[in-house]
Amino acid sequence: MDRFSLKPLSLALAAGLALVACSDEPTPAPQASEPAAQSAPAPAKLQIDESSLPPYMQFAASDLDPAASACTDFNQYVNQRWLDSNPIPGDRTTWGSFEVLRERSLSVQKQIVEAAAGNPDASGTLKLVGDFWATGMDEAAIEAAGLSPIQPMLDEIDALSSPEQLVAYLRKSHGEGRGMVFGFGPESDFQDSTKVILYVLQGGLGLPDKGYYSGDEHAEAREAYQAHIAKLLTIAGADQAQAGAQAEAIMALESTLAEASYSSEEMSRDISKYYNPVSVSDADAITPAFSWGEFFAANGVEAPAQFSLSNPDFFAKLNELYGSVSMDDWKAYLRFHTIDGASPYLSNAYADQNFAFYGQALRGQKEQQARWKRVLDVVNGSVGEALGELYVEVAFPPESKAAMEKLVANLSAALKVRLENLAWMSPETKEKALAKWASFTPKIGYPDKWRDWSGLSTSRDSYVGNFFAAEAFNHRFQMAKVGKPKDKSEWGMTPQTINASYNPLQNEITFPAAILQPPFFDAEADDARNYGGIGAVIGHEMLHGYDDQGSRFDAQGSFSNWWQPSDAEGFKAKTEQLVDQFNGFEALPGKFVNGNLTLGENIADLGGLTVAYDALKRAQGADYKDPMIDGFTQDQRFFFNWAAVWRRNYTEKELGVRLVTDPHAPARFRAIAAPQNMPTFVAAFGCEDSDAMVRSGDDRIAIW
Repeated sequence: MDRFSLKPLSLALAAGLALVACSDEPTPAPQASEPAAQSAPAPAKLQIDESSLPPYMQFAASDLDPAASACTDFNQYVNQRWLDSNPIPGDRTTWGSFEVLRERSLSVQKQIVEAAAGNPDASGTLKLVGDFWATGMDEAAIEAAGLSPIQPMLDEIDALSSPEQLVAYLRKSHGEGRGMVFGFGPESDFQDSTKVILYVLQGGLGLPDKGYYSGDEHAEAREAYQAHIAKLLTIAGADQAQAGAQAEAIMALESTLAEASYSSEEMSRDISKYYNPVSVSDADAITPAFSWGEFFAANGVEAPAQFSLSNPDFFAKLNELYGSVSMDDWKAYLRFHTIDGASPYLSNAYADQNFAFYGQALRGQKEQQARWKRVLDVVNGSVGEALGELYVEVAFPPESKAAMEKLVANLSAALKVRLENLAWMSPETKEKALAKWASFTPKIGYPDKWRDWSGLSTSRDSYVGNFFAAEAFNHRFQMAKVGKPKDKSEWGMTPQTINASYNPLQNEITFPAAILQPPFFDAEADDARNYGGIGAVIGHEMLHGYDDQGSRFDAQGSFSNWWQPSDAEGFKAKTEQLVDQFNGFEALPGKFVNGNLTLGENIADLGGLTVAYDALKRAQGADYKDPMIDGFTQDQRFFFNWAAVWRRNYTEKELGVRLVTDPHAPARFRAIAAPQNMPTFVAAFGCEDSDAMVRSGDDRIAIW
């Protein structure tokens, strides 16, 4: 729960469009590249001890469960033996293929930062990551500092005495990159993706979704959260009675904000809710107590002709609360969120309490992660691309990029053929769909130019000091984009991230270096495994351009309706069928997958796997002779690796949170849902129409 970080808006817009959900740890803020001079190269090539790295997770024929049937439950057949043998580690709330690969990435990163920290005279990127690592691992200094690193902020809050001073404080904290109560950041204009404008979004909640603030289902989480608020305030010096009263007031304030907020499902499944262009005077009319011109000035931005004020009802309610909520309650709210947001970087009393709620109580995590992993998360969130520049040097051979470029080209060709031959789409709409296909931009491995970190000053003096210096620096970097042409070379993720994404505003797909490893991609594996792994990932990201939200953007990345009415109606009917299919998956006793919340990912899975299969066949040609590896056909191995990618155990609490907030269905359903709709799967395993893994007739869905 890193509420200090202002993540670029593209991350929020891609929440339902990226391949993988955020992990149980706070998602590191992506560090985008900018058109500036490159940072100085490392003075000596870094060396990595490969023998000390965790092994890859790869599918093997011995994983198959002989007591199960591919045609009954494909996930059980392919994954259950591995899942039973690989329980969730105590410091995790999920464990599967992505987490295994993340452990390997972290181990590489650890060797890099240790080498950087061992060179106190280093400069450039080595100095940045070395300073963060050295101060973050200096537990004695952090313990000695206690709450003192944020005491000046708390003193400012304690001095507030009027709504006007409250508003001024919010302006100031946002300007320093420590925004609270609402979100704020730059991104391409929905109507003209070449221009960057400002987006202001709802925020201010400590629980995962507005639904947590009401109803019996989340009563336990509310009780635990209120107890966490009181405990943290007590650790910071309040007596128990005072802390209890403040916790109650904070819960009341957040509950009111929640009532005026959109839900996770509403934001994920109607991307237009992000876009509500207004002038400064229009916005001031909605929030007369909050001057947006003064706010922009505090952030170093010239007042724009227009910006997007998402969910104006939320900001109207917030405007009312500036005056109707007592200053004591507002100060309690700001004090708590300041301490809570900084807790992971403070002494153990604060970090442990932060984990006790967000990790244990909310998500069922048994143990806090080792300090080195938590420090690496901060390095990635603060100077992630600096670390990425060093990571690529040791962990991403040129051969991997060349192989990926070939795979992307093959997937692209297969997608074009499918678009050209869609029977349900009119020629007019198909022309637009093909124009969008022609403008796809792939980004593979790492940025073509690295970000310039000149102006960010770090030291070996203070961990929290380095963190806040980076927050302010990154905020200025983001604000400098406003009013300028969009830099299409910038990345939304670091090279060391185990993920992939589609950005509808730029019509681009991104594959960081770290995901281009087993089980997704293996240069030594047969084509079937690679196309069932990274090939399906590539197809998935391409198909996000044609899911229920991505399809609302045109070839230039602008929010535009390019559909003939009859085609739009036919598409909606098909997607509603997919919603119904996923609504039928029971994830926990009495709790089902939300087919609407997960619709975009489910469309991309089905289309992506289908296109990957086509691409595999096209790449090999009609004369291909199947080598029958381990006695299994090429088609069977293709589907085996698809399922293996979705190996994942969850704690019950983690799964409960994801069912409400995650636009991705639980992994076991992703392993089976797309294959159930594919005749090629049925043929590969000789399934019968009566088998559970077969959807036939009107129940079989083919969209793209």
